[in-house]
Amino acid sequence: MIRNLIFALLILTGGSFLYSCAGNSEKKSAQQDDELALPDSITGEAPLKLSEEIIGDVIQNISSPVEMANLIKSTGVDFSQQILNNPENISDYSTSFKRALNLGVFSADLGYINSYDKSNIVVSYLLAVKNLADGIRVGQFFDFESLKRMATNSSNLDSLMQMSVSSFNQMDSYLRQQNRSNVSALVIAGAWVEGLYIAANVIENTNDEELINRLGEQKEIVDILYIILQNYEQNSSFKMLIDHLSELKALYKQVKITKEVGEPKTIEQDGMLIIVQDEVSHVEISPETLGTIIDKIKEIRTDIVK
Repeated sequence: MIRNLIFALLILTGGSFLYSCAGNSEKKSAQQDDELALPDSITGEAPLKLSEEIIGDVIQNISSPVEMANLIKSTGVDFSQQILNNPENISDYSTSFKRALNLGVFSADLGYINSYDKSNIVVSYLLAVKNLADGIRVGQFFDFESLKRMATNSSNLDSLMQMSVSSFNQMDSYLRQQNRSNVSALVIAGAWVEGLYIAANVIENTNDEELINRLGEQKEIVDILYIILQNYEQNSSFKMLIDHLSELKALYKQVKITKEVGEPKTIEQDGMLIIVQDEVSHVEISPETLGTIIDKIKEIRTDIVK
């Protein structure tokens, strides 16, 4: 099963154009990442508050931009470019903190754009991803020619996702080895917030039950994402984001999630048939709580992209 990395297709589809500039990205001064330098307390052998295994499980269970975008499209709502971040804003992202967060944002935007086959605007968003990725020196992990070719052919979506996830895994591994795990956390957080922001706007227009349930299911994700980001609380740049997630956690306490075991099903994986046991979630969320959560998501997103 393909990992549902928060920005799976992403960077992914947006990864096109990145590889060609990999050489230049490596030449950038390391000083541009100074504000994201990890303190001694969480570098080296010091453990995170959550194990890498648990963090990986969280990432696997965060809906990818493509999954969320396809769900949004299934509601029948029209595409709206107005709810996306404007590529012209990248000139305002002068710090590595802002670049990493908005790399996630634009990755989620690309998933939404691709679901609606809006090829007329995709180039500007790909270029935004290119510039932001170069700015935090991760452009070398994307095969420009292959991703660009796949991005122009919707029939290659599965292959594109697999290559995209592989590229992200390489990038994530590299960042952790270089004591830059906080950069990965920011990209993930940015894509996650943007996916919820897009869904929130559609919910306000459609009141779609499936989207509401998906939004409610994020209660578990926000709790653990909050803990992950707290690992970097020594860095003042993270304070705004951590405080926002703390407030969002408090709002989600009003959401009730119950789970039941679903029917087993057989799937093919690596040429073998395996039986998997699905879990069905039931979400209880009042209109008032839904409204406050949506308002908070919009507030967080505004602070990220401004």
